[in-house]
Amino acid sequence: MKKIGFVDYYLSEWHANNYPAWIREACEKAGADYEITYAWAEDDVSPVDGVTTDGWCEKFGATRCDTLEELCEASDVILILAPSNPEKHLPYAKIVLPYGKRTYIDKTFAPNANQAAEIFAIAKACGTPFFSTSALRYADEIAGVRCKSVKTTGGGRLLDEYIIHQAEMVVKTLGCGSAAVKAEKDGDAIIFDVRYSDDRSAGMRFAPPLPFTVTLDGGKRDVKSDFFKGLIADIVRFYETGEVSFDPAETMEVMRLREAALKAAASDGWVKV
Repeated sequence: MKKIGFVDYYLSEWHANNYPAWIREACEKAGADYEITYAWAEDDVSPVDGVTTDGWCEKFGATRCDTLEELCEASDVILILAPSNPEKHLPYAKIVLPYGKRTYIDKTFAPNANQAAEIFAIAKACGTPFFSTSALRYADEIAGVRCKSVKTTGGGRLLDEYIIHQAEMVVKTLGCGSAAVKAEKDGDAIIFDVRYSDDRSAGMRFAPPLPFTVTLDGGKRDVKSDFFKGLIADIVRFYETGEVSFDPAETMEVMRLREAALKAAASDGWVKV
């Protein structure tokens, strides 16, 4: 049995509470042998429900580590969560990645493109395989798709936390090379126009209650597939092989596109990606 180390800002949040069962399911399907053995959280008490690190570990059968270094030494592979606190990913990566163990870093990868690039630089210097993505990359509705035009919709609690999902779908279907982003308000919604230097185009519409949809070269699809289980299956595959299933340059493209979109939402006119 290979040991997964869970790293979080605080445990007992949606991702940490759901990933263990999905990892077991993915391992059963893949014939892999991983379990969440160790856990560490910077904040001992979850602000979501008040559950402590010890309480989470008892529920999920994990051993609490007193330090992040202790977790890194004991684990075979590592999963960095803190999905709502991307500002924590670089400090955690500075400790985790030098151990050289295969690592997944949850979305949003980093608060900005500069910190994302710094994480990549650390991983390269240490020779550590890692990847990060939004689960929306694994939606069946965009599997194997490359197109010239895409429009997405989606919502969530906060723009800066949830626009990552639409940016991921845009990059998954159009690839790299976005040039500039412009935003305009439409009631409660923010509409983003993404410009490319060639004949590609993209649009993203964000509003808290909107479901995820994707329109590919004019054909609209509701995103209803179980994309989170697709993500978990790819994490397990990555732990087994050490190979990332897509071009890591797309992760940096997503981060640059997200950053430009947030700047555009707070300003007038086009913002360079």
